[in-house]
Amino acid sequence: MFNILKIALRNLARFGRRTLLTSTLVMLGVVSVVLFIAISGSFKAVMIGQFTDAVLGHLEVHRKGYVASIDNLPLNLNMQPTAVQKVEQALTKMPEVEAYSERLKLGAMFSNFTETTSIRVNGVDPDKEAATVPLLPGRLTQGSKERPLLKPGEIIIPTLLARGLNVKVGDTVVLVATNSQGSVNGKTFVVRAIMESVSGPNGRDGYIHIDDARSLLRLTQPEINEIAIRLKNPAQLNSVYAQLSQALGASQMKGNQTPDPAKKAGGGGLEVHTWAALSPFSNIANMIDLLTVFIKIMLVTIVLVSVMNVMMMAVYERIREIGTISAIGTPPGKILSLFLTEGLLLGLGGTALGVVISLATIFALNVWKITFDFGMQQGLVLSPSIGAVDVLTISGMVVIIALLASLQPAWKASRMDPVRALSHV
Repeated sequence: MFNILKIALRNLARFGRRTLLTSTLVMLGVVSVVLFIAISGSFKAVMIGQFTDAVLGHLEVHRKGYVASIDNLPLNLNMQPTAVQKVEQALTKMPEVEAYSERLKLGAMFSNFTETTSIRVNGVDPDKEAATVPLLPGRLTQGSKERPLLKPGEIIIPTLLARGLNVKVGDTVVLVATNSQGSVNGKTFVVRAIMESVSGPNGRDGYIHIDDARSLLRLTQPEINEIAIRLKNPAQLNSVYAQLSQALGASQMKGNQTPDPAKKAGGGGLEVHTWAALSPFSNIANMIDLLTVFIKIMLVTIVLVSVMNVMMMAVYERIREIGTISAIGTPPGKILSLFLTEGLLLGLGGTALGVVISLATIFALNVWKITFDFGMQQGLVLSPSIGAVDVLTISGMVVIIALLASLQPAWKASRMDPVRALSHV
């Protein structure tokens, strides 16, 4: 085997320019795939973090049917105290959960006493909300960011309303809302801060204390309509989702799925949703994953064509040489092994060089930071990284494809008739 390796290396060195070109093509393919996976993975993680850490949380629990009607913020689908207690008991038993926040959302009319417009109000416990979505304080553009983010009687309003109605921090405003029984109630608030939207300047979400939300709706019980959950490790999302769904006897709602009508009568009247089921960005995340698959297919094509081309040329140019070694008694199996080894070495060399260059580039990109803007979020930093499993998978795929690309030319070389090969001109 050592002799075959030695001869294969010598043959590759004989055709140095061709070997260098093929190895360079393989290297460029590996670099392209590794860097794309590292950068796109970092971009995907940053974008997901903007939604989960600033608005949604990683998981949310609702009463069954609430999300299907969420645009209307239906108050008749609020979670009652017994259901809330059931969820909280399940969450306290799960070490993967870092924090959770009960929310009471409602639609209301917002007035500065001269003009009126609509607003989506989030009634929250400020300390729990800040622990569940830690990027929320960073969205405040005006006003105090000290904890608690707000107190009873205070409101955080979106930039859209502040500009449109010329409302400033410290101004007094009025919220008017209708509860599930049709009763109308109003309440005055002092503007604590002004907040930018995650996705752009068109957001209409404001925040008040959850006690004020219940008072505004004249609720006799501490109802809520969702519980947002933050995990210690987002990579455990699927396992925690399954555990929580089982613990609550809830309908499992992953991605953009819709409830199964046949199961509406069962379960505990609750639904568990991942962030992907609630955010349109999940479609962009899926497109990034799909692009990664296409990039890998392109890599396979580059390696296959490059290695097969050079090996076919090697066989064609060395027909007389193949005839000679065959005539002196070299078994077909050894000839096959020789050409397969040459193809394998081409793949290994290009892959090793590509991995080294890729890892060096990733390190450089983390030293000299890549920043970009996303909507109202300025100066987001990419931190490209790639796992050892991905590197090994890509490397293994390239080497295997290089070996397979060498198989047909090697088989042809091993099956040549010595007499015809020696007479080839």
